[in-house]
Amino acid sequence: MGNRLSKIATRTGDNGTTGLGDGSRVPKDSLRVHAMGDVDELNSHIGLLLCEELPGSLREELGTIQHDLFDLGGELCIPGYTLISEAHVARLDTLLEKYNADLPPLKDFILPAGSRAAALAHVCRTICRRAERAIVSLGNSETINEKPRQYTNRLSDLMFVLSRVLNRFAGGSDVLWEKDRKRDVE
Repeated sequence: MGNRLSKIATRTGDNGTTGLGDGSRVPKDSLRVHAMGDVDELNSHIGLLLCEELPGSLREELGTIQHDLFDLGGELCIPGYTLISEAHVARLDTLLEKYNADLPPLKDFILPAGSRAAALAHVCRTICRRAERAIVSLGNSETINEKPRQYTNRLSDLMFVLSRVLNRFAGGSDVLWEKDRKRDVE
């Protein structure tokens, strides 16, 4: 990779296109590039979440997810190429089960709030949902592997569960939406 990345500013994108992994060029506002960008943004925000104090093995698990997201971006970058498999989706299902096991059932909606780490997990969740929508849009216009869509769907669920875990880890709890609170509206 060192030789490949020795020159970062190539100026080849000055015309509004970017190169894909198969050597083709596409507009920078194509559905594929939007999906790749959303996955990249999600990965960066998980990196920010990793700057926080986290419980147990979560740091390593999020690191694995970052590697998965890099693979997912690679799959999106090379039309027709597959990197994300059922095993990736199953690993997220296992993490969902693990982290959801000790949480109390939700009876109300929660706000994306609480501790800083929990709020960052919520930001990751919302970016993941956007990445999922971008992947769905891409899949509606081109044939792509269904696993990236499933992976992002599970990952957004996991980030929601982790926000709840992280609030408890910080000594707090869910911040509930007060649906019946009195609103002062002029």
